Amino acid sequence: MPDQEQFLQVLDRDQAERRFRAALDLAPRGIETVALDDALGRVLAADVVSPVDIPSFDRANVDGFAVVAADTFGASEEAPRVVALERETIATGCVPSTIVGSGRAAAIATGGMMPRGADAVVMVEHADVRGGRLFVARAVAAGGGVSFAGTDITAGETVLRQGQLLTSRDTGVLAAIGVARAEVWRRPRVAILSTGDEIIAPGAPMAPAKVYDSNAQAIADAVRELGGEPLRLGIAPDDVAVLRPMVRDALARADLVLLSGGTSKGAGDVCYRVVAELRDPGVVAHGVALKPGKPICLAATGGRAVVVLPGFPTSAIFTFHEFVAPVLRALAGRPDQPPAKVRARLAVKVNSEIGRTEYLLVGLVEGQDAPHGRPLAAYPMGQGSGSVTTFSRADGFATIARHQEIVEAGTILDVQLLGRDLQVADLVVIGSHCVGLDYLLSELQRRGIRSKFLAVGSTGGLEAARRGECDLAGVHLLDSVSGSYNSPFLTPALELVPGYGRLQGVVFRRGDARFEGLGPSAAIAAARRDPACAMVNRNQGSGTRVLIDRLLEGARPPGYAVQPRNHNAVAAAVRQGRADWGVTLDTVARAAGLGFLPLQEERYDFFVPVARAGRPGVGAFKALLGSREARDSLARLRMRP
Repeated sequence: MPDQEQFLQVLDRDQAERRFRAALDLAPRGIETVALDDALGRVLAADVVSPVDIPSFDRANVDGFAVVAADTFGASEEAPRVVALERETIATGCVPSTIVGSGRAAAIATGGMMPRGADAVVMVEHADVRGGRLFVARAVAAGGGVSFAGTDITAGETVLRQGQLLTSRDTGVLAAIGVARAEVWRRPRVAILSTGDEIIAPGAPMAPAKVYDSNAQAIADAVRELGGEPLRLGIAPDDVAVLRPMVRDALARADLVLLSGGTSKGAGDVCYRVVAELRDPGVVAHGVALKPGKPICLAATGGRAVVVLPGFPTSAIFTFHEFVAPVLRALAGRPDQPPAKVRARLAVKVNSEIGRTEYLLVGLVEGQDAPHGRPLAAYPMGQGSGSVTTFSRADGFATIARHQEIVEAGTILDVQLLGRDLQVADLVVIGSHCVGLDYLLSELQRRGIRSKFLAVGSTGGLEAARRGECDLAGVHLLDSVSGSYNSPFLTPALELVPGYGRLQGVVFRRGDARFEGLGPSAAIAAARRDPACAMVNRNQGSGTRVLIDRLLEGARPPGYAVQPRNHNAVAAAVRQGRADWGVTLDTVARAAGLGFLPLQEERYDFFVPVARAGRPGVGAFKALLGSREARDSLARLRMRP
């Protein structure tokens, strides 16, 4: 087919999946027998029938005395029943020689084999031995204190069934019935091949225009989680002659082949060209109307799947779980899992792209009234398909229909969880990013307090606190009327927890004559006059953005539209030459080796909803913030407690 023909035929997500699944042999990959020590996490390929009774003999459940139950009827502490005591004490692992008849008893240990004639066990606490006789102070019914043979498992009973994912509980059952080896489905082998001239392996020295291969590691571990065996085949350059034999080798060795990168229409993207050479049937979809993940290429040959995942990390992992994971579960003999879903209220308005189903990755937080029926709040993660952290930090995703352009704040969404359970954090922090906050949350984590942080800017944090959707809002909001930070925005429903001071300033590369030796006002004025001088901005709603807009006085210099969400990203843009200046913290500038022109001291404080002030996580945060240890550590970060 022509190079771009298939990509131009963008399919609906469900249509693409139907075509893909129809071209595959989804039967498990065959049976292998493994030792019991290797069976954990494997999937049974056949029912397991017990060859023995469990227990295999009538067994005492307690330490005591084997008796005929009728001999104990009417016994009490005031009027005990008396029987003769046999000489034999029945230990575990021994076949008793004593026959217990009426009026007689034998001492027996927990787990001991019941002697012939006895039908109950009197606990040692309820009897007393004196002069070779047993005084029974409490009656026991027939069967009391005894597990009879086969009462747990009967010989011939099916104890585990085909398709069971073996847990430690299941392997314990296998051991109990004497099974030393188990028949399981063979793990499907999944070849993983990364492509791209820009890709380098983790551990290699970083170089300009290069990126580390995170996709292969994430995908390999996802394959392991789903019961597959990953085959890491390395990194291929954007060269058809090199890639073609590598794909052939992967098909010869694996049950499923995954390539990462090279799915779009760029001249250097070659994966789809190699995969398009496959037949029976070959490519079934190249381009699916969804976001993230539109460029995915789905193919099959001889019933085996060949998938080219997008190169961007979030797109790659998301499309893997959407299209590949169900196939891999089937090949591994695992049943489909219905997705776990929760209802959540969208915290902010979202604009979507008409024509593509969008999967909106969100972080979930509880509102203050959540236990009484108020839904969770969903915050879009918003880092883009190139982010390596968005998928790992998200709690779930909501589906926005392909014909829906705007989803208003407050809309109730069905959110599909990315894990089986929603892990509620001990402390939810929403607001502006700060390296001092990073330290505080890391220290709380070491103390066993799990936190969740969503960077939405100071304004977004204040609004979340007002709605009761967070425990803390980190803010540095300047009131233009009073000239004060944060306190003018306080309401009766909020408590202000004093944080620390920070120094904001202009950051630039050392030696740049447009900034070196100038004051901040003069430097910004010079930058505004120079059309070749590019800035890096901050996200709308952040306190730093408010400061920047005030300094620019309505100007929109080159780079104004570039809006990263944290201080470190600003420094990185300047250090790498993608921008010439920005506004960030002095501690970030120092760590990046950049020049710094101080602008002003600001306050970074915390708003706490009064309704949440008593939560243990909030108390732990306040205690840490007020400690000498934290104050000293913040000072070393050039924060000013």
